[in-house]
Amino acid sequence: MRSRLTLYPIAAALVILLGGCAVGPTYQRPLTPEVSSYKEAEGWVPAAPADALERGPWWSLFGDPVLDRLAARVEVSNQNVAAAVAAYAQARALVREQRASLFPAVTLGGGATRSGSGGSGGSSSSTSTTGSSGGRTGNNYQLSIGGSWEPDVWGRLGRAVDGATAGAQASAADLASAKLSAQGELAINYFSLRQLDAQKGLLEDTLTGYQRALEIAQNRYNAGIVGKTDVLQAQTQLANAQADDAGLVRQRAQLEHAIAVLIGEAPGNFSLARAAWKPSVPEVPVGVPSTLLQRRPDIAAAERRVAAANEQIGIAKSAYYPNLSLSASYGFGASRVADLFSASSTVWSLGLSAAQVLFNAGATGARVEGSEAAHAQTVARYRQTVLAAFQDVEDQLAATRVLLTQQELRRQASASADQVEQQVLNRYRSGQVGYTEVIAAQATALSARRALVQAMADRQTTAVALIQSLGGGWQAEPSP
Repeated sequence: MRSRLTLYPIAAALVILLGGCAVGPTYQRPLTPEVSSYKEAEGWVPAAPADALERGPWWSLFGDPVLDRLAARVEVSNQNVAAAVAAYAQARALVREQRASLFPAVTLGGGATRSGSGGSGGSSSSTSTTGSSGGRTGNNYQLSIGGSWEPDVWGRLGRAVDGATAGAQASAADLASAKLSAQGELAINYFSLRQLDAQKGLLEDTLTGYQRALEIAQNRYNAGIVGKTDVLQAQTQLANAQADDAGLVRQRAQLEHAIAVLIGEAPGNFSLARAAWKPSVPEVPVGVPSTLLQRRPDIAAAERRVAAANEQIGIAKSAYYPNLSLSASYGFGASRVADLFSASSTVWSLGLSAAQVLFNAGATGARVEGSEAAHAQTVARYRQTVLAAFQDVEDQLAATRVLLTQQELRRQASASADQVEQQVLNRYRSGQVGYTEVIAAQATALSARRALVQAMADRQTTAVALIQSLGGGWQAEPSP
């Protein structure tokens, strides 16, 4: 027994010394295209201060208190965000579960049995009795405490913990992506709704003008100056404008319903009153492309999944080496409860086991190749995510620059069309032109006004899209 007790500490020491023999590749962040500046940012004037996106909720840059209140509810009540929160909690629980495998497991066991042999024996209070026909019955009681531990010799358990940690970090980035997506969708829907309110205001003013033009045409017809055609044309124009106004009501209702769902409300319980539109567009700090890798949560999630896939390679390769396990138990066994804790009833055991697969028809090698292929797949997806992010920023920068120019041109066109409309209407009153010219001038003026409103709204929604493409105000957490 002494020789056995001496061997176990030696074996345990050897196991601990072998603990540094982790197998598998060391993780390195995949290389991505090096971009020093955005092509579409040429002539871009950096916003001041440059850290505006990091000073608070990004939607506050638009200065709309109603949007501020709605966006704050997304993080609390949006169900997609709630699902992402639960997924992150699940990933963190998995990390704790994997980390627990690094420590010994301790169990407590106990039992009582009554057994017999031969013929039927009489029942008595004694531990062992012999019946009249030679049968024998007896009791047996056991109580023991035991422990087992699998030393992480080849790094399999440690890599499982690291892989679960990387998965939890990816889940945290997914949560940030879900929040950013929901908040961005809310902002775009909100600005689209306010743009429809502005469009409706334009149409209401235009309907008033069309109604006045119809009255003029009716009066001139009653006076015998013009024919019935002018009245019919005025009525047609007014009816078409009223139909367009009804279409705006339908679109606004749909956007209101979408906003309700985004903040976790039933559409029937939510309404958003008309309010003055603030077509303000904040200056968005773009920064340099290298910061995009830390600011985009989807990039961070893709990179962490590469790290998790890298750990799976090491786990698969550890199957080439034997599994070692240490076990120990100490307990008592007796035929009577009174004798259970006596020295003579003590039982103990110590054990060291090893298992090595000698032949499995290449299954281990196949698993290693599969994990390496999965790693290559995550690397490709990570690089594609980075490329798509660069494209997204370039697209929004180009759109921002072009829309600014378009808005100014739309403003000029609208002002000119308003003047033409007024001049043609004055000439019609004096009988110099027909009503067809009035209709054409009014239709052109209305189209120009609506195009100007649309350009202003497009600039706002593009600013939201640019903030989203830059990752909002999110910053990647440092890897442990």
